[in-house]
Amino acid sequence: MKVEEIQARVRQNLYVYTNHGDIERQADELTFTQVEEALLNGEILEQYPNTGRGESCLILGYAGEIPIHIVCGWRGERVAIITVYIPSLPNFINPRDRG
Repeated sequence: MKVEEIQARVRQNLYVYTNHGDIERQADELTFTQVEEALLNGEILEQYPNTGRGESCLILGYAGEIPIHIVCGWRGERVAIITVYIPSLPNFINPRDRG
């Protein structure tokens, strides 16, 4: 996946949330606008070529000062937001490094 392709789809409103992605977004009290902002200024941290459900990637972006991780995949021509969370311990010691 390429971040430029993902960002182009987001700008065109060609993205969807999975059920899990929206539940996790709400759990961290993130708004749709914050997630969109993070996607538009984000970078790919990890590529997952084939997880059994197709290609996906982990994006790190920021909404203001808030770091946000977004796992994205493809659903046809749309970007699927698979999960969204604020990286924190014990899984991440900072937004870029796993704990």
